[in-house]
Amino acid sequence: MTSSLVCPLCHSQQAKLPVAARVPRDYWHCQECALIFMAPLHRLSLADEHAYYATHENNPEDAGYLKFLSRLALPLAAHLRAGMHGLDFGCGPGPAMPTLLAPYQVSCDNYDPYFFPIALQPQYDFILSSECFEHFHHPDQELAKLVALLPKDGLLGVMTDTWQSHEQFYDWHYTRDPTHVSFFHRDTYDWLCQHYGLEVVEWLPPRVMVLKKR
Repeated sequence: MTSSLVCPLCHSQQAKLPVAARVPRDYWHCQECALIFMAPLHRLSLADEHAYYATHENNPEDAGYLKFLSRLALPLAAHLRAGMHGLDFGCGPGPAMPTLLAPYQVSCDNYDPYFFPIALQPQYDFILSSECFEHFHHPDQELAKLVALLPKDGLLGVMTDTWQSHEQFYDWHYTRDPTHVSFFHRDTYDWLCQHYGLEVVEWLPPRVMVLKKR
């Protein structure tokens, strides 16, 4: 059985492939951009989503949490110059990227729609988004926003686990989180580059991607 749901990333209306998962939710695979997305009827309400996020224990003073975030911060920092100003998009309740990036003499704003809803600047030299892309209900709108916030040669660092196969997806830990609704594949990044004017700077599978705006 296939579905003619519109893909929330590429807007393709071609039939989608159903993807089985151990959790009792429906997922669909877009063959145009390789995104797997949760059926909209299974998404949490915004209030329930907010309550679930509030249970996350992201302590910026926790060594394990800092080590985890460094998987993204360090590869991106290798491409930064002193004096740059960036944005941690989707920083959550315990932002830590400014601390991790301070030794590189760059500054970083914290933004989260629930916990740090600041007004975003017209442009940032770089943007980091750690464990955020999988939460996008409307990845098309979020990607367009992020790219618009970058100047030419601006950097976008992304950390989100990528799906490998339908068989792997079935028991994947990423599907156990009910707020995870969009699942990227390596091929999805190629689609993003083509349609949003980006290029791959560094790919550290299966989780970390550094992109540059052309």
